[in-house]
Amino acid sequence: MSLLLPYEEPSGYTTLGLFSGAGGLDLGFEAAGFMHTESSDILDCAVSTLRHNRPDWHVVQGDVRAYTPGFRKGLDVLLAGFPCQGFSLGGKRDPHDSRNTLYREVLRVADLMKPRVIVMENVLNLRTMVHPETSRPFADQMVAELAALGYHTESAFFRVSGYGVPQTRRRFVFVAFRGGPDPWFAFPTPDGDTTSRRFLEDLVKGEGGHLPNHDPSWDFKSSVHRSTGGTIGPGEPIVPIRISRTASDGHPVRSYDQPFPAVDTATVWGFAHGKVSAERVVKDRTKELFIRNPDATAKLWRITAQRMRTFTAREYARLQTFPDTWAFVGNNKRDVQLQIGNAVPVSFAKRIALAVRRSLEAQDGNLKAQRRSRLAKQLPLIMD
Repeated sequence: MSLLLPYEEPSGYTTLGLFSGAGGLDLGFEAAGFMHTESSDILDCAVSTLRHNRPDWHVVQGDVRAYTPGFRKGLDVLLAGFPCQGFSLGGKRDPHDSRNTLYREVLRVADLMKPRVIVMENVLNLRTMVHPETSRPFADQMVAELAALGYHTESAFFRVSGYGVPQTRRRFVFVAFRGGPDPWFAFPTPDGDTTSRRFLEDLVKGEGGHLPNHDPSWDFKSSVHRSTGGTIGPGEPIVPIRISRTASDGHPVRSYDQPFPAVDTATVWGFAHGKVSAERVVKDRTKELFIRNPDATAKLWRITAQRMRTFTAREYARLQTFPDTWAFVGNNKRDVQLQIGNAVPVSFAKRIALAVRRSLEAQDGNLKAQRRSRLAKQLPLIMD
């Protein structure tokens, strides 16, 4: 299998991306037939990734607070996957985190450009975390500030496994329309869960060929998990495993026949092969390395197998539905995993994009019909 990204016919509608990162949201809209005008991001590695994969794109690097769009008139859709770290359960969830107000840069650019639609994406915790200035949930505050600019906002949360993405990641999406509610817009509805087998199994079997960011090596060594070595018997399956976060309640040996847990920037995943087992044990906190809390009593997962390896960046990218042709640029593994883990899954972004495209086409078709109707009513007068 080669993971490709089917493209729709060009729509003629334009997009501009803020906080574009590795390009998941921008790429999903491009695949839905939108015409890219500009992307921006602050990270060197993300900008390098965008420029490497789309040398014809106009990509601006810099702090969004100093950003002025080069494309000003007639923008259809403004895209923004603004930073989630200040809101995420994986962080400190500090309401005063300076990153939490970067959404206002989206509003500033929207006020300059007057796009027909604004699409913003973030984590679910926007619904519960309270804005320190107004005591409203951040999500409600954003909707109110969009309304002050003349936008009506629809919002919804999604488990992306229902939208062609083989993981359980949950996302919160705002779609705001200039001038009022759009009667033609509807968020996409989910399909059945997408499992990880067809996204990972060919790479695990060594059938993926030469792909960017994919150099698997069964050389993983660990002071926590144990590789026993030896000849692996025929028919022994290769199974996905969670290598880090050993105190988690979830079993570390996973199935290809379910959606994968959410990809993030920190959790390390891999594969185990041959006589794979996992058990919870009490850590000897008087002797073992890396004792963070000597008084903790939680049991930790320990995996045993004949051999293990970590995921390649391509395997993480497959779970985010990036096409195999999309190469990630960075100085080290951390640079690349940061880009992939923070990205909007491409297939999910395309589903949102298609919903926005259908809405714009319905708006424009209806306006054309109204103009034709008005013209038809005038014709008898002209004939007279």
